[in-house]
Order: sequence, then structure tokens, then C-alpha cells
Amino acid sequence: MRKIAVAVLLLVVALSKASAQRLTGAGSTFSYPIYSKLFNEYDAAHPGVHISYDAIGSGGGIRRISAGVVDFGASDGPMTDLQLAAARVKVLHIPTVLGAVVPIFNLPGVTNLRFSPEVLADIYLRKIVNWNDPRIAKDNPDVTLPSKKIVVVHRSEGSGTTYIFTDYLSKVSKAWAGGPGKGTAPIWPTGIGRTGNKGMAGAVSQLAGAIGYAELTYALENHLSFGAVKNADGNWVKASIEGVTAAAADIRNIPTDFRVSITNAPGEDAYPISSFTWLLVPVRSPDSAKGKVLKELITWMVTSGQSEVSGLSYAPLPKPIADKVLQSIASLR
Repeated sequence: MRKIAVAVLLLVVALSKASAQRLTGAGSTFSYPIYSKLFNEYDAAHPGVHISYDAIGSGGGIRRISAGVVDFGASDGPMTDLQLAAARVKVLHIPTVLGAVVPIFNLPGVTNLRFSPEVLADIYLRKIVNWNDPRIAKDNPDVTLPSKKIVVVHRSEGSGTTYIFTDYLSKVSKAWAGGPGKGTAPIWPTGIGRTGNKGMAGAVSQLAGAIGYAELTYALENHLSFGAVKNADGNWVKASIEGVTAAAADIRNIPTDFRVSITNAPGEDAYPISSFTWLLVPVRSPDSAKGKVLKELITWMVTSGQSEVSGLSYAPLPKPIADKVLQSIASLR
């Protein structure tokens, strides 16, 4: 009986240690493809560690980390000063990768389109309602555009992808900046809502005449057409790893809290709807064992994990920024 009791005690201790190394996170669907890959690889290489991630959108990730019900959040739109002040824990933004939001569309017989900044804004402001509108035709002289209504699709939940898209629209359109503005959940002037990048991609693929916006990986995985966008230098650029990297190339004085926007960045080859995506982590974890594992995980993501990101059409952190991020990670407890 005594041997059985000892064995049970040892099992309880082992389970307790394993539980201390079970991390839970929630948030961004924009970064879900790369986070899913990295978390699975880290789990496999570190027995006893299990990372569970719920892709519920950036708004949900911010709410959960703010309430202290997850070990980390994830967002493509940085938390506001008010959100940071209201959080139950002090939160640090950790950039992990860079990605692109692309205008996806479903127009039978058309696979390549160009979208000027003003046209994109006015489609979502419902000032342009037909695909053969003269302004769209002007940017696409070699394309035969159908006389078809544009079906506008947007995200229905708090979304970091929406934040990136509307941050861009606010920079290039005074009407958008003075109207819906930027945010994770603006009041949309028109359109139908869908949940998640996956939901957005699914809706556009099923609705002829639809336009939406999604992270580049979702567009590629779902074989969706997506348009080139005119950048700040006046060049038409289609989203790519190189274009996203070029968008981050001009950052010289990144703020210490890493809350920075790179939409509509200058540069001949810069893709204009590019952004960092962030993990939202407590500066001091309520559970020291979990805090240690989380610190080790993020360090790995910003170092060895960066070699994995290009395969899923994300761009790795520029080395000067990665070095600064590692300094911030060192302060976590």
C-alpha cells in the first residue's frame, strides 16, 4: 500500500509540473497560421510543454489578456493607452513577425486588378458600387470589367486585420479618417460581416462580385485573387514577403513599447498594407513557472523560429528590431 501511495504522489507531482507548463493564448486570426506551426514545433521539441491557442480575433485576445484569463494574447492592432491602463496585468507588446493584408475579390473571368488607395476607401464608403465604375476602369485599362454590383465583405468581430486595413484607409482617405476611422471594430458604412480571416476568405470565394480583405496566407491557401495596391511612392505593388520587408525597412526609431504602424510606408517596393503582429504578454506572470516557459517560448520565436515564417508568406523581423525585442523579453518575469 505504501508503494502505491508513493507512486500516486509522484504522479500527482508530475501532473502538477506538466500543468504548470500548459500555456493558453487567444487572439489574432491574422497570425494563426504561423503561430499554429510554431507552437506545434515548440511543443514537439519540449516534452511537458503544451501551448493552446484560440484564434478568436484580436479584439478577443485583448479582452482575455486584459482580464487575466489567458497566459498571453495576440493582436495585429496594438492596445490603446486606455486598454493598457484598464488591464489587470501590465502588458508588453512583443512583435513576432510581419504580414500583409490584401484586397481579395471574386470577379468571374478577372484574376488581376489594381486598386488605388482612394478607390479602396470609396468602395468601403459605398461611393463606388459597380465593378465597371470609371475609376476602377481607369486603373485597369487592360481589363474588361463587368457591369456587376460590388458585394462588400468585412469582419464582424473585433479584428486586428480590420485594424491594419482601416489604419491604412485612414492614412490615404480623408473621408475615411473623418468617418469610420481606424479601429478593430469600426462602424461599417456598408457590407456583410464574417468572422475571422477564414470566414472572410470563405465568403469572398462563394460570392460572385465580392471584395474583402484578408491576411496574405489565407488568400494564397484559398486560391483567391487579390489585387495590387498603389503604394506611397506611386508604384503598383502586389503583396509579397519582399514587399512587407521593404515596408519595415524605413523604421529607424521604433518606440520602446513597439506599438508602431507601418501602413502606407515610403519605399519604391514597399507593400502599403503591411504590419507587425504582436504577442501581448504580462510583464510579470501570476504563475512564475508559466512565466519562465512563456519567456523561453517567445525568445525561441524571435530567434530560431524566424526561419519558419517565410514558408507561410510572413516576413521575419528585421535583425535590429529583433535585437531590441530580445532586450524587452529579458525584462519579463
